Amino acid sequence: MKCPYCGNEGSRVIDSRPAENNAIRRRRECDDCGKRFTTYEKIETESLTVIKKDKARQMYDRNKIRHGIVQSCHKLPISMNQIDKAVDEIETRIFSLGLREVESSVIGEIVMDKLKDLDEVAYVRFAAIYREFKDVNTFMSELKKLLK
Repeated sequence: MKCPYCGNEGSRVIDSRPAENNAIRRRRECDDCGKRFTTYEKIETESLTVIKKDKARQMYDRNKIRHGIVQSCHKLPISMNQIDKAVDEIETRIFSLGLREVESSVIGEIVMDKLKDLDEVAYVRFAAIYREFKDVNTFMSELKKLLK
């Protein structure tokens, strides 16, 4: 690893810790100048394509999942740390499928499973939009499933 201060290519790892988004944070010390700096190591994943309902394809975007969960949790006692942890777990499940293309319906079901554990109100809000409830009866049948 090249030192950002002196440009020397020799450094040693002093400390390693897990960081957000399945990364590892490493504290390094330069062998030449002795200054310390931080690097992050993240697993490079294969690109993932999402197949939408209309069969259009687009690149996977973690922020879309996060945005949907944030909207579902609006005004609920759920912290951003909880949301970020849930997104990490959802993303891990998606990538563990080992597929290069995933249908958006599969991703939606994974998100709903996670939201059911996180908060029931957030789950119902997400389900109402994701499943496109057309009337009150459809909404009520989903609530009955949740209550069982």
